[in-house]
Amino acid sequence: MFVLAASDAAQAISYWPLGILAICVVFIVVSIVKFRIHPFLALILAAFLAGILTGDLPNPTTENKGLFHSRVALDHSDIEGNNLTKAVSWSLMGFGNTAGGIGLVVALAAIIGTCMMGSGAADRIVRALLNAFGEQRAGIVLLLSGFLLSIPVFFDTVFFLLIPLARALSLRTGKSYTLYVIAMAGAGAITHSMVPPTPGPLMIADGLKLDLGVAMMAGMVASILPAWLVLTLAKRFDKKLNIPMRDTPGTASDELKSIVDKKDHELPGLFVSSIPVAFPVVVISLVSILKLLGKSPGDLLGFIGSPNIAMLIAAGFAILTFAQQLVRNDNSLRGNLSKTLSEKLEAPLLTAGVIILITGAGGAFGGMIRLAGVGETIEALANEFNISYVLLAWLATAVVRIAQGSATVAMITGVGLMSAVIGDGSGLDYHPLYIFLAIGFGSITLSWMNDSGFWVVQRLSGFTEKETLRTWSVLLTAIAVLGLAQTLLFSKILPLKGETIEGKEKASLVIHQP
Repeated sequence: MFVLAASDAAQAISYWPLGILAICVVFIVVSIVKFRIHPFLALILAAFLAGILTGDLPNPTTENKGLFHSRVALDHSDIEGNNLTKAVSWSLMGFGNTAGGIGLVVALAAIIGTCMMGSGAADRIVRALLNAFGEQRAGIVLLLSGFLLSIPVFFDTVFFLLIPLARALSLRTGKSYTLYVIAMAGAGAITHSMVPPTPGPLMIADGLKLDLGVAMMAGMVASILPAWLVLTLAKRFDKKLNIPMRDTPGTASDELKSIVDKKDHELPGLFVSSIPVAFPVVVISLVSILKLLGKSPGDLLGFIGSPNIAMLIAAGFAILTFAQQLVRNDNSLRGNLSKTLSEKLEAPLLTAGVIILITGAGGAFGGMIRLAGVGETIEALANEFNISYVLLAWLATAVVRIAQGSATVAMITGVGLMSAVIGDGSGLDYHPLYIFLAIGFGSITLSWMNDSGFWVVQRLSGFTEKETLRTWSVLLTAIAVLGLAQTLLFSKILPLKGETIEGKEKASLVIHQP
């Protein structure tokens, strides 16, 4: 009886949506890896392709704009235009919704990172940690530095900033170069994939409609054990491999070298330096905690603690500190400070623009995957075979990560799939933040030669390709597996099912408002 029932259920499942998903994922991977097409173009074209393959798409109307988490059934007599036109329209709508939801935060994070580097604030934080822990615990210092600075600053930038310090410490101590490099890089990789407002985790939180403060707290807490693993493996690699420090031309620009060589009194104060990192984390988390406790944060705190405003204030502090340091170093800039700042911020904003384009295209692809009915098919199969959604989220993201290299693209693909599967998360036996964590850890899996981060670590550290595979690649895979294990465990013993996220529906309406 049970077999017959299962067989009948299987026959009722349409597998074509999975075919659409497979075709589109292969298209994305081949486009990026084989033909070197920019991820933005690969993702937006994949969204168009998904719409074309789906067929019979609903026509966008005032009523259903932005609400395509599930397919909107419309009277066919109201549908205008051919399916190709509608595929493009729906894709661009998904692009706009996603870019509009995260664009400002990504741009502000880029500004904060550049200003913290240029002013010496980032180096000031590192020096304070070094003074607190001592050179004998330099591995912990570099781990904490990479962990904290990768929250507002892109991983590649953090590595550029900290690698001179790792080299200087190794020269000073005469040992432990492998420990310093791996501790710093591994911790940075964790927060790059786990803690908003880094673009990838920000995209996951937005796609799953999680409160950003909750996502930040969950990401940081879930990163503690993996960070311990980073330090443990870094020490083991250092003892077993003992990779020497080699000459590596171009490890830092002259400007960064000049900052690292400055005396402490020439850098901004520790409190001022810490504000751009600490302020948004504290106020956004505080608002989320108050909401989870059923208390109102009040109008003022609620305004300041909204992600866009908190990041805007933090960026203001970072720009002000940068401006003061520029004038301090060259008083002649005082009369032309606005132009100088504008020139300094142009490059990071261009980088942020590319990130926003890629993320927006990922939102378009995720939206079309939802319209194709992939979520319903995977949900039916997962229920039939009793597959954990946490495991499913991790596997889907890890496969894309290994195939095409980019952690951000893997996260975008993973959240697009899982948001289609779980909807608002009300049907889960645990809080949807566990899906957020599973996607984040899945995106860390196996950095190898198709990942730009692999080459950043290899070239700037002076490791050989084989040494990088034996250290960096092994480390990230171990982090991902440990992250999956702890996410599965805590989703069972601490499901947080009774917790609600206030403002969730409101946020959804704001982001997806027609």
